[in-house]
Parts: sequence; structure tokens; C-alpha cells
Amino acid sequence: MSQLIASFPQIFTDPLCYVLILVGCTVGIIFGCIPGLTAGIAIALSLPLTLKLPIIPSFTLLLSLYIGGISGGLISAILIKIPGTPASVATTFEGGPMADRGEAWRALSVSIIFSFIGTLFGIAVLCFMTPILGRFALSLGMHDYFAVALFSLTLVSALCDKSLIKGLIACGIGLVLACVGSAPIDGYTRFTFGIHSLDAGFSEVPALVGLFAMTELLNGAKRSEAGKKLASFRRHGIGITGREFVSQLPNAFVSGTIGTFIGILPGIGASVCNLMAYGVSKKLSRYPEKYGTGIIDGLVASETSNNACIGGTMVPLLTLGIPGDTVTAILLGAFTINGLNPGPLFYQENIKLIYIIFAIMLVASVVTFLIQFVGIRGFTQLLRVPKYMLLPMVLVLCIVGSFGANNRIFDVWTLLFWGVLGFVLTKFDIPLTPIIMGYILGPITEKYLRRGLMMSRNNFMDFFNHRVAAIFLILTVLLVTVTFVTQVVALVKSSKKKKDA
Repeated sequence: MSQLIASFPQIFTDPLCYVLILVGCTVGIIFGCIPGLTAGIAIALSLPLTLKLPIIPSFTLLLSLYIGGISGGLISAILIKIPGTPASVATTFEGGPMADRGEAWRALSVSIIFSFIGTLFGIAVLCFMTPILGRFALSLGMHDYFAVALFSLTLVSALCDKSLIKGLIACGIGLVLACVGSAPIDGYTRFTFGIHSLDAGFSEVPALVGLFAMTELLNGAKRSEAGKKLASFRRHGIGITGREFVSQLPNAFVSGTIGTFIGILPGIGASVCNLMAYGVSKKLSRYPEKYGTGIIDGLVASETSNNACIGGTMVPLLTLGIPGDTVTAILLGAFTINGLNPGPLFYQENIKLIYIIFAIMLVASVVTFLIQFVGIRGFTQLLRVPKYMLLPMVLVLCIVGSFGANNRIFDVWTLLFWGVLGFVLTKFDIPLTPIIMGYILGPITEKYLRRGLMMSRNNFMDFFNHRVAAIFLILTVLLVTVTFVTQVVALVKSSKKKKDA
């Protein structure tokens, strides 16, 4: 603790750090709230700017962009039902209905408050438990990573109230789309149909933006604005009462724990943990039927988890030299540029820099919270923009963001393909969230499955000889079974009520 406190003067004594934190958080929020322009893109674009800066100002800018970008995704997720980043997908489930009821200010306030709490939770874990969590992550093997990824995939059942079958079908579609491109082990190209631009698979940014943003744009274009009631902007307090805040603390703690844990596991990241936390929150809730209708429980779960994931993703980066997600992979490049090599010896060799990084993250989280909270009234004005003006602007930003990810026109076609796919599937009541779960976790699941089978000589039962893997595999079977039985019982009860009526 004393080392952390001693690190703050090195930030506050440099006027450049003040400017970089303010600029980084503001630009990060802007990139986060614009669909397609993620925190990863902001950091990638800013990385060349840090080449001439000293180490501390460099990481001040990059970490401020990271924290602002992840938190900024909640703005568009609530106001226009389009997640600004994949980390805010679950925020749309409750934020959109609340905005439709005229509670946009309340949804924004709750999301901003708990995104701030989630960030602090993740940083606290990073500061005080990194050595322990680093050793735990190091102890996990291929079998354990596969079981965790498979368990995350089965959570689609918790997100599909009407039909478990449709949820699994959607997850299967995501898995198939994830197979396009090079295989994770041998690099053999699959399902490319001779299109060399698909050799590396679909780019994640245009795919996610297309499935959610383009689908929403296509659905929104056919909806009439006649009689549309804009959200009320009158504010009372901070948007949440003291009793509500206290009642949501257990939900926030569970979601923050999930976000941090998922962040620690290399390669998964915030795009998964917000969906996973939302599903767990729904399963543990006393009123799961209200989820999706606009309640703050879902907002708390999504925003606490995705921001807690920030601290979690830094754990494997600093302790093992393994990036937890795309953003930390870019940060790993920033370390390398500055002649630093994150890994098991990094703490011993750069202990002062480590605590300066913790201090930067704490200050950036506070600045991000203040910028967002002060700007709520301005953000809600997006709801007043007419649809014929808003939709084309969002479409242009989606195209620019997709093209800017890799600077190739093929990603624009990817955006359109995923958008049309999502639009068609919604006509058959196929949920979109399981598709994203399958698409993101598919390569991870396949990679660790194949590696585990190679180590076990194709004996799948050997997975149950590993304690962590066995626990998660059993939980997977129980989750699917319980969900299936629950839905069958509910279907039988509803059919009996219809006959009695």
C-alpha cells in the first residue's frame, strides 16, 4: 500500500500526465461510444504517438484510453441500443428498454456508477492479489481452459428464455463462423471457398459491429417513428436510491468477480465476461422473468463485470507476459517498444513502474467517472436526433470503424454480411447473443480441446482427471440439464393453462 501511495506524486508532479489523462479518458469514451471504434483501435492509433514520450506519460495515455474506451461503450448501448464495444453487449438488454420508457438518465447513471465500481474492483484485485492469481493462472492446464470455455458457451441457455434449442442453434452458427479461416493448431484453412481474405477468418470488429449495429439499423429503418416517446431527461438525485444501491452490492460483487476471473484467463476478455455475468445474475435472481424488460440488475452485472475485467486482463500480462485480450496485446507491444519484458521476473525488476501503472489506472478511472457523469445530459440528447439523420450517421461510423480496423475494404463486406445474417435470424426469433458467444469462444475452445486431446492421446475421459476441468464439465452438464427441465416444465404448465382456459 505504501508503494502505491508513493507512486501518485510521480503522476501529479508532471503536468503532461494531467493533460494525457484528460485527453485519453475523453478520447477513449468517444471511441467506446461510437460503434466500431473500440478501445483497441484507439490504443492502436495512439501507439505511434507514444514513441517520443517517456515511459510514464506513454502508459498514462494508453491506460486512460483503455479505461475510457471500455466504459464509454455503455452510452450507445443504452441510448441507441447498439453496443459501442463488444464489452457492452449485455448492457443493451436492459438499457434499451429503460430508455424506451423514458429512463435513459437513470440507466446511464446506474451504469456509470457501477462501471466505476467495477473498475476499482478489478484494480484492487490487480494490486493486492496479482501474485496469487498469477500462480493460479499458471497452474491451469489445457484441459482446464477448455472446460472453462465450454462452460461459458453453455451459458447461452441462461440467455434464451423461449427455447434452449434455438439458443444452441445460434451458438452452433457462431461456432461454424468461427471455423472460417486457419485452424488454431495446424493452420489449415477451412471454409474460405478460395477467398484469400478469409484465410485469417472474419475480423472481430466488423463482425460484431455488423451483427449488432447493422442488424439494429436494418430493424430500426423499418420501424416508424410516429408516436415515438423520447426519454425523460428530468433527474432526481443520482439515479439510484441508497436502498437500491445496497441491494445491488451482492450482484456487483459476483459480477466483478466473474469479470476479474475471466480477464485473468488469457485470450477471453471483456467481450465474454459481460454476457457471462449477465447470465449468472439472471440465474441467481429472484425475478429472472424481468430480465430483458429494463431493470438495473442487468446493467449492474454487465457494467461491473466488463470494467472489472480491465484489472483482470492486466494480471496475465504483467505476471506471465501473456495478453488477456486484444487491448492488452497492444499494450504488450507498448512494453516491448519501451524495452520492457513482462513476465515472472517483471515484478522484481520493475516494481516501481508496476505501482505507477496501478496509480495511473486509479486516477484514470476517477477521471472517466467524472467526465461521464457530468456529461449525462449531453449524451441523452442523442435520443432527440431524428432517425433519418441518426441511422445514416451511425452507418457511416460503423463502416469507417470496420474499415479502420485493418484498412481493407473486405472488412466492410464482412460488416454487411454479418448485418444481413443477424437481420434474417431475428425474423426466425433466433437470439444473436449466443452467436457472439460461439464466435468468440469457438477458437479458444477448439484450441484447448485439441491440445488437451493431444496431451491425453485422444482420451477425453482424461479431462475428468484434472480437478478444475472436472468441476466445470460437471457444472456444464448440470446447467444444460436444469435449464432444459425448467423450460419443459414451464411449457407443460402453460399448455395446461391453455386447456383449462
